[in-house]
Amino acid sequence: MKRVVSLLFVALFLNSCDDGNLIQEDISFEAVATQSCSTNNIIYKLKDKESLILEIPRSTFNNEPSLVGLPAIIDINSANRLVYRFYNGTISTANICETIPPITPTVTDQWTATAGKIQIFTTAVKTTNAKDNSTRITGYNHNIVFKNVTFAKNSGTQVYETFPFGDYVTTATALPFGFDQTVEKCSSSNQIYNYNSSESLTLDIDRTLIASAATPLNTPRTGLIGDTNNKLTYRLFSGLLTGSYFCNTTTPSTPVVSEEWNAVAGVSNLSGIVEVTTTAFGTGFKHTIVLKNVTMKKGSNDFKLGDSYIYGDLYTTN
Repeated sequence: MKRVVSLLFVALFLNSCDDGNLIQEDISFEAVATQSCSTNNIIYKLKDKESLILEIPRSTFNNEPSLVGLPAIIDINSANRLVYRFYNGTISTANICETIPPITPTVTDQWTATAGKIQIFTTAVKTTNAKDNSTRITGYNHNIVFKNVTFAKNSGTQVYETFPFGDYVTTATALPFGFDQTVEKCSSSNQIYNYNSSESLTLDIDRTLIASAATPLNTPRTGLIGDTNNKLTYRLFSGLLTGSYFCNTTTPSTPVVSEEWNAVAGVSNLSGIVEVTTTAFGTGFKHTIVLKNVTMKKGSNDFKLGDSYIYGDLYTTN
């Protein structure tokens, strides 16, 4: 009887060793920083004698925050490859990114993902100016998680229902906002504008805010940002911008607009406020326009102009 039990135990032990699906091997790279190659589409993580490599087109990582609960989901396939490698020595970036990698260390084993999903949730990385509470977008954080991923390995297959890769950060060039404080107005409409050679900030201002009368001390005229009245729009152009672009019946096709941001509608006494202080200037008036607590938005992206942003001075005559 004892012999039968012993043989049964040995048989069960051998069977568990042969079936790669029964032994869950842990892959843990969450605490390791993500790196990327500059000459190809590889992002990777290194840990002693192991590497986790994801080859994926850079265009996959959009500069647009994900909506809550709606990450981008991509198939693991020949265009989006995931491999887990083991080496016989400590590895470095050269082992991953060089066209001709070093002879040592060598790969001793490799797991190749054959199926699964890549889940990417993107958020904007912002810096805040402590003086005026303005924010600027400097990059995007892409949190990557693999779902239902199957690895093919020498001893069989390994399946993970949820396998976190971690964060991958891409940089973004902050919008210039290199405006002076000289504002101009179209004679045929209520649009005022400030611009330089590559960007513009237009405001379809309520004409009652630009009155030919000085405002009392510390009592500016006020209005709220809206979708039509007091509509504020920022545009970044890919070509040379000149004054001839403005005040046309139809918007010129050149220079081409590369980015357009619109201000979020204002809330009384809280946000999106336009303030105009008017003083006598020579035979006319100077209207100083200040934007209070304005947020600019493009898709799911947004940034703040700050507590008080000086749009500029508009000069009018009687």
